[in-house]
Amino acid sequence: MQLTSNKENGKLTILVSGRVDTTTASELEKTIFDSIDGITELVLDLKEMSYISSAGLRVLLKAEKKMKAQGEMRLINVNNDVMEILDMTGFSDILTIG
Repeated sequence: MQLTSNKENGKLTILVSGRVDTTTASELEKTIFDSIDGITELVLDLKEMSYISSAGLRVLLKAEKKMKAQGEMRLINVNNDVMEILDMTGFSDILTIG
């Protein structure tokens, strides 16, 4: 997994590339939560994400809860494989996609 972050004017965009699984989810969580103070908009760009496990979904849910208190979180460029996982788990109903 690779993460590329861009922060400007209260907006944090993180491009997530590769697999988010048990091995890499903690890195995603650390990147998000180390950078989220003062952020009112968190955008996760998933165009290069190939897979997300339950550990990765937990990180998304935790970030969504945190961002509800201080702003908003969106997922953008979700590919069909990842969208299928989000649909099957019900996360597409919880998270803002688009």
